[in-house]
Amino acid sequence: MRIWKMNGAGNAFAVFDARDRSFLPSEEQLREIAETMQADQIMAIESDLRADAFLRFWNADGSEVKACGNGTRAVAHLLLEELKKDEVRIQTEADLLKGARAENGLVSVDMGSPLMGWEDIPLSEKMDVRGVDVKIGPMDDPYLYKPAVVSMGNPHAVFFVDNVDDYDIPAIGPLVEWHPTFPEGVNVGFAQIIDRETIRLRVWERGAGLTKACGTGACAALVCAARAGKTDRKARLILDGGDLLIHWDEETDHVTMTGPVELEETFTV
Repeated sequence: MRIWKMNGAGNAFAVFDARDRSFLPSEEQLREIAETMQADQIMAIESDLRADAFLRFWNADGSEVKACGNGTRAVAHLLLEELKKDEVRIQTEADLLKGARAENGLVSVDMGSPLMGWEDIPLSEKMDVRGVDVKIGPMDDPYLYKPAVVSMGNPHAVFFVDNVDDYDIPAIGPLVEWHPTFPEGVNVGFAQIIDRETIRLRVWERGAGLTKACGTGACAALVCAARAGKTDRKARLILDGGDLLIHWDEETDHVTMTGPVELEETFTV
């Protein structure tokens, strides 16, 4: 079985080629893989008659998830090179996604349409997704409150802040990740609006912690910012590991993410 160690804008992955050999790890094995390979997510490429491949995702804590934007871009890069195509189709539990070559060696993925119904996130009860009733800090004077929420195949809560560096994200992230408002947990974004085409972003990922980048988190931040009129529908997202270009197309309603991919090592077991 081939194994690739990769990253997308610093978001680290262990990718297993399970097209000819089954890959059915336990949660304990997944946690060991994540620790050994220093991976934020583990992925398995499987055969699929509906697409060029099926892609399965697990977080570093061993929990399976339906989507990972940067991970999809990384695997799209592998498939584009292997199949000698300009576009590949990747089936996931969340949706059928399309990966394509972009300028300057970058890779794009069409992440589909954002989901904005409270039940799509999901939330514990019906709320206004533009600002849900979540507060961090003293009840009468919270320092973070009413994050916007959206699903990009996985749930995201986005706080808009003046300066992302003012917040102790490893301390705050877990408080929001499993807040009662989010019965399936949530990814937590801290978004600083630089201008209408630039956002500084840090993300506490559900099941992985603070990572150098989060693709679906970048998509979610742009969607929430544009929906609130804080930015245009196309922006550069500055993450700890690199930049991602996010475009929420007004006509198709699809979100496209473009960014770098790096293949660090290849193993065979």
